[in-house]
Formats: sequence, C-alpha cells, structure tokens
Amino acid sequence: MLSSFTLQAAPVVVIPRDGLQLEGDLGSFKASWNYENPEPNLLLATLTLESPEAEIPPAITVKWDVPAVDLVGVWTPNPQSPKNNHMGMKVVSRGAQAMPLYCYFDSADRNRMSVALSDALRPATLTGYVREEDSKLYMSIALFQEKQPAVKSYQITIRFDTRQIPFHQTLLETTRWWAAKDEYKPTPSPAAARVPLYSTWYSYHQQLDPNELVEECKIGGKVGLGGIIVDDGWQTLDGNRGYAFTGDWKPDRIPDMKGFVDRVHALDQKFMLWYSVPMVGEKSEALKRFKGKTLRHVPGFGAHVLDPRYPDVREFLIGTYETAVRDWALDGLKLDFISMFSARPAKDLTAADGRDIASVDIAVDQMMTELIQRLKKIKPDILIEFRQPYNGPLMRKYGNMLRAVDCPNSGPINRMHIVDLRLVADDTAVHSDMIMWHPDEPVESAALQIQNILFSVPQISVKLAQLTDEHRAMLSYWMNYWTQNRSVLLDGVFQPSGPAQNYPLIIGRDDKKMIAVLYHEMIVSPGSDAPRNIDVVNAKPDADVVLRFEKDYGRAKVQTLDVLGRTVSEKTVNLKAGVTVWKVPASGLLKIQHIPSN
Repeated sequence: MLSSFTLQAAPVVVIPRDGLQLEGDLGSFKASWNYENPEPNLLLATLTLESPEAEIPPAITVKWDVPAVDLVGVWTPNPQSPKNNHMGMKVVSRGAQAMPLYCYFDSADRNRMSVALSDALRPATLTGYVREEDSKLYMSIALFQEKQPAVKSYQITIRFDTRQIPFHQTLLETTRWWAAKDEYKPTPSPAAARVPLYSTWYSYHQQLDPNELVEECKIGGKVGLGGIIVDDGWQTLDGNRGYAFTGDWKPDRIPDMKGFVDRVHALDQKFMLWYSVPMVGEKSEALKRFKGKTLRHVPGFGAHVLDPRYPDVREFLIGTYETAVRDWALDGLKLDFISMFSARPAKDLTAADGRDIASVDIAVDQMMTELIQRLKKIKPDILIEFRQPYNGPLMRKYGNMLRAVDCPNSGPINRMHIVDLRLVADDTAVHSDMIMWHPDEPVESAALQIQNILFSVPQISVKLAQLTDEHRAMLSYWMNYWTQNRSVLLDGVFQPSGPAQNYPLIIGRDDKKMIAVLYHEMIVSPGSDAPRNIDVVNAKPDADVVLRFEKDYGRAKVQTLDVLGRTVSEKTVNLKAGVTVWKVPASGLLKIQHIPSN
C-alpha cells in the first residue's frame, strides 16, 4: 500500500571528499585540497597549485561520480541547452562568456546537485554524462585546457551544493556567493535601468532615420516607454548587415547625433547607443591603425577582433565611449559581442611586443573595469547593457542591464531566456529581447509576446506608427499593467516552475500581491499565506484557469478581463479551501481582491 500520495525526495547526494580525483601532469606544481562545510550538504573544496618557479599551469581535470537518482533535468547558463536532457551536460565558461555553474534538479524542481567555481574569469569546461552500465553521473571540471600565462600559484574553490532546496534558491545563493567577493562586486542598477525601452534593431535594422525615430519615441511615451536604444546602422551608410565598416564610430548616417539625442531628451526619455566592442571591420580605418594588434579574423562578419592586451587598444575603446557619452550626452551604451574576446586560437600569452598584459581574459576584465569607472565619472548613473551569454559574475561588475539573447518573434524562447537570466542576476535589471510581431497577428496572439516577458524590463521593436488601433490598445494596456505592477514583477519573490518544461508557470509575489502567469495547463496555488490581491494572466489558448487554495480565502471580488483590459465578468464570491476553475479569455486576466470582514 502506498504510504503517500506525493513523491518523496530521494536521499541527499553525497560528494565524498576522497571521491574527487585530480588528473593531469602537474609538472613542477604540487596540488593540495582544503575542505569546508559552511552548513550540511554544502561543501567548499579548495584546490591549490604551487610551483617553485613561475610555470604555465598544467591542463588538469577534476573528476567524480554520483548515482543518477531522481533527476529530471539540468540547468545551465547556456541559453539554447535543453533543460530536460541530463544525459549529457556541458558548460564552457570564461569571464565574458556564460559562468561556471550548473544545477541538476528533481521532478519537484528541487536541487539535487549544483556545482560552481570561484574562478569565473579563466576558461573552464564543466561536463557530466550518465553512463549506461551503472546509471551514474560522471562529472568533470577541466581547467587550463586553453593555455594560460605562467604563474607560481593558483587557487580555485569548487562549491558543491546538494541541499534539497528549490533549484532557483541554490542558483540565487551561488550568485550572491560570487557577488560577495571583491573581484565580482556588481555595479548597481539605477532606476533608469528598470524603464521599458524602444529598440531600433528588429523594426529598422540599419535603415535609421532620426526624424522617424523621434516620432516613434513620441508614440512610445504614450504607451509607456521611457527611452530608445539606437542599434547598429548609425555608424555606417552601408546596409548589407555584417560589420565590415565597424570600428571607426563616426555617425555617418546620423551626422547631428547630439541634436538627435537632444530631441529625445526633450521628450523626457533616455537615449542609449549601440557599439560592437571587439570588432574592427575590414573596411575601417581603425584596422589600419591597429594592424598586428588583433586576435583573429572573422570572415563571416567581415571584421577582425581587437587584442585588448595592448594598452593603446584598450585606451582607444575606452576613449571612444567616453567621448560619445560626454559629447552627445548619452544616457547609456549597448555594448555588444564581448564574448568574442578570447585567446582562441592559441596566442603568444606573454606581456611582450607592446602587450602589457599576458592574458586576454585578464585584459578584458581590466579594460571593462576601467571603462565603467571612467564613464561613471562623466555620468554616475550611466546605463550599460550586455546580452546573453555574456552575463556572468564579472559582467555584473561592468553592466547594470542584462538582456535576453536574440529570439525575434518567439515569446516562449524569450521567456526561457529571461528566466535563465533572472535566476542568476539577483538585483541587476534583466531586459527582454526586443519583442516584435507580424501586423496580421490576432491581438490575442500578439499579446503573448508581451505576456512572455512580464518578469523582465520590456524592450519593444515594432514600428509603433504602423500598429493597428487594436494592437496599439493592447500594447498600451499591458505596458500600463507592467508599470503598475513593476515592483511585484521585478522585485517580488521570483518563483519559476518547471525548468524541464521551459517554465510553464511563473509567479512573482510580495506581502500584498501575487502575480501568476500561466503559459500551459497548470494549477495555481497561492499557498497557505495567500495575499490580499491575486492576478493570474492566462497566457495560453484555453480559457480554464485553475486555482487551489490551501485554506478558506474568504469573500473576494473576482474580475475577468480580456486581452485589451475590458471587463468580461465581475462578481463577489466566498472562496473556500480547495480547487476553483475560472473561465478567462485567452491572453486575458483574472483578478481576485480579498474583501476584509467587518
């Protein structure tokens, strides 16, 4: 006979100290381990390598295995990795790409084993796979597979967390573990980082016209947008995509950039400008200037990648952004393609021949650290946006806006990317990828683009002047809803469910309100401490919205609204413990407001 109607948690995964194997030819280095247990089932294993003389650190691998029990998926920082496939896992990390972190979880969204590295700067590869013969997970952490400059000592801590806590809790605690270290201290996100923005990328690409964009900003202000990001195209008259003309950063298409910025500021809106940081195009003057000071050629982009180990390269880039922010009165920068800075293929990793730093990763960190410091002297509340996958702990040092990676016209993918960012961003502002939709979309379908990004700061990239009246009314309603509920959506307790199913239910809540967004058929449970106000967004085609109250909720005003915010029904009911089913229009809203007893 079954002892319980619910699936019980499996035994806690144990990481045996003597089960960590170090493989590789250490050469002149000697290895030692130190172990700490800050609390039960949380292990900090610190590996130290020491050599009598400075030597190139050896390629080494740390290996261990654990039983593959009660696993349904693995969370990684890779935006495209399926979370329901725990049979094989791989994370490739460096300062400007992803982060050294993953989390295996069970069918109740509980952590089974999360692993993180204290060194998020240098390249690392974390892998795991299920072996058929014994149904065990075989894990490895590969260090120094990419050649690094010579050192006498090196230390890294591996954080093993096998506590049976919600998967999102262990990810948040790992994020804060990094943030507590001086070398990863995040730069704060100013209030302006939490303001919805218009983006020119999907709507205009490189065909930018300042007069038309100012008109878009005027409309944007009426629907709740507070600024504009002018993307690629401002710096060239070429419209063939690619980056052959990138690197000189002269406003060829918009000669009066300061005048353009002033017109946007006159609308009481912010102005941000796009830059591709590492690239100098094949047809740029900058490439001639920095001949021999690039890391590699990228033919598909028509550009070369600058080598930041040269001080004049770093000064050129920092000075370019300083001048733009100061002379054009910019509010922020969208800094793109940071992850292209890497030593691949292998380079001469020495501080010689004009290079004052041997490591590419260290040079990027030094450049970006100096950049944010110098820009803040000009504008203390400067906005800096990065996008996935450059969103790790180091990137939070330099940037205060993290954006979901490009996924045009794909609400569900946008949602998945946003949640993945939110889980490791803590209080850094997370922005959606720019949303867009076809003008022939039914309004309920177009609304899904917005409803999938409610737990981020929205970025919009449709031509607002060309929207139908219905689409504009829908956009205005949901942007107003987002603004009214920003504190709950961005600052409330963040509870995404079902990572293996791409988060079909997301809840944000504080003491006064809970907002649940349903993307698939799920039961919404406000819990034993249901707040006085409950909203459920029905971001799915079926009208049934199911709520389960653990105890009597009492008298409540219940409203259903359609996609445009028009009231469909309104009644006062007495909500008892148990399950209730409500009919809510597709892309509509259910609002429950508790009525206090006299």
